[in-house]
Amino acid sequence: MRPNRAGKATFRDSMSARARAIAKAAKPDEVVIPDKLYFRIGEVAELCRLPAYVLRFWESEFAQLKPTKGSTGQRMYRRKDVETVLLIKKLLYDEGFTIAGARQHLKEQKSAKDQSVLPFPARSASDLKQIKQGLRDILTILSSKRSG
Repeated sequence: MRPNRAGKATFRDSMSARARAIAKAAKPDEVVIPDKLYFRIGEVAELCRLPAYVLRFWESEFAQLKPTKGSTGQRMYRRKDVETVLLIKKLLYDEGFTIAGARQHLKEQKSAKDQSVLPFPARSASDLKQIKQGLRDILTILSSKRSG
């Protein structure tokens, strides 16, 4: 990593060559989130093209945005937090939501996700009849072994 003017390495410098290539290939508005466990607030600010104070303000406004704090007290965002920041930014800046409206939208989205249907594949009536008959055959075999 090469240092910036303040002598600190920048986020872009810490990206691998592969991550930089992916970021170059992406559309200008598309954000590529590097494959890392944690991101510092400055890294998230740079990724999302937002000032750090906006991220701190959004933490107080959106319950879904809760980065952990490291031993030094610095905010550590996970990938899920970065994705939430990008969604909030899209709702507020692109779709014209108010903060209260975006907050409500995120709550509704979470409740809809919690109430989603189980991911069982749809079966036709003939498939179900075949399955039912197969289970009956197994039951017949098992009960004949028990009595015999």
